[in-house]
Amino acid sequence: MFWPMLAIALGFCGLAVLAVLAARVFVETGRLARQVSEASRRVTRAAEDLERAAAPLAAQSAQALRKD
Repeated sequence: MFWPMLAIALGFCGLAVLAVLAARVFVETGRLARQVSEASRRVTRAAEDLERAAAPLAAQSAQALRKD
């Protein structure tokens, strides 16, 4: 009777450990998703800034090429 009870207790402990680890993975996945979202917003903002900064330079280059 001792061995079946021990097996059940160890199985329950194993499931408890797996549940704790699954909860930690869930939390870290949410944190990673927020960081990826923020990085995506920053990259989009930087691309827009670069596009705005490059527009006058492109216009100047086009004018210089037309004069030649």
